[in-house]
Amino acid sequence: MKVGIIGLPQAGKKTLFQILTGNEITDPAKAAKPVPGAADILDSRFNALVDMYAPKKQVQARLDLVLLPKLEAETISKGDIFKDIADMDAICHVIRAFEDDAVYHVSGSVNPFRDFEGVNAELLMHDQIFAEKRIQRLEEEVKKIKDETRQKELELMVRIKDHLEQETPLRLMALTGDEEKMIRSYPFITRKKMVIAVNVAEEDLGSRDLLAGFKDSCDSQAIEAMMMSAKVEAEIALLDTKEEKQEFLEDLGIAETALEKLTRLCLQSLNLISFFTVGKDEVRQWLVRQGSTAPKAAGVIHSDLERGFIRAEVFSYEDLMALGSEAALKKSGRFYVEGKDYIVRDGDILNIRFSV
Repeated sequence: MKVGIIGLPQAGKKTLFQILTGNEITDPAKAAKPVPGAADILDSRFNALVDMYAPKKQVQARLDLVLLPKLEAETISKGDIFKDIADMDAICHVIRAFEDDAVYHVSGSVNPFRDFEGVNAELLMHDQIFAEKRIQRLEEEVKKIKDETRQKELELMVRIKDHLEQETPLRLMALTGDEEKMIRSYPFITRKKMVIAVNVAEEDLGSRDLLAGFKDSCDSQAIEAMMMSAKVEAEIALLDTKEEKQEFLEDLGIAETALEKLTRLCLQSLNLISFFTVGKDEVRQWLVRQGSTAPKAAGVIHSDLERGFIRAEVFSYEDLMALGSEAALKKSGRFYVEGKDYIVRDGDILNIRFSV
């Protein structure tokens, strides 16, 4: 799961990326190209399982983050930024909502709603231009050779263009499985899942009004929204212990850190859930699409497990915490053996039986 962090200059995206990944960017030239990084997905269930099993090895699921070049006239006109975004599974758009006379704004004033709409308009325009060019090429091809596949694609592209002209992102457009395959390799950006991170001043962290102002637009465009203060998050990152960090968060009334919010919203928007494998050797968190069968989940661990799947021994995190041990689960009848049709649920703990 690769999430690209975008935003206008001085929005706070580099600070957020550095906080989330621990990668400090000291060379400005590096930020002119995509900068990769990764962050552990924070999940209190994983920590509780580690405490219970005391494994030799512990592995959290990770979120791949990429800091993309700033959105400005030069990068937009060159078009490379759109190619970079097209490689992502989801987009996190950092929006400036803090006032600071020492930090310039590319538009001369701070207006988060204007910036939000402006960036969305650029992304829509990119997709519309691509669709128009593809239509033009397909029309020329269909005139020369009558081809059913090209004709179907042409009809789909016309629908896509009409959809985009309504200023509506493509993630809201219903497509059949065949249509999905038809455009899978095309760089349509507005098909990507999107999260906005509204970067506010410390004194505005407790305010709900600003985020509420984005609600209608986000709801209508299937965008997840969060509020954070990159400045405050940077201060938290400098604290030495978990206890100090927790105390600092409580003093400010912050329930979740930016990483916790971002990973939760990214998983939610990408329709991903967590399952776990446990034991004295290793406790590990895995990600799988919601609605996946047990063999598909087994395949996330290793392709051999999916290929040779026999059955899955399954119990839930909640039941384990409630009863205290696997032995107690078996005694109470909450330790299940499931076959190939079992749909994995968030928080399931799996032990895969297989033969190859």
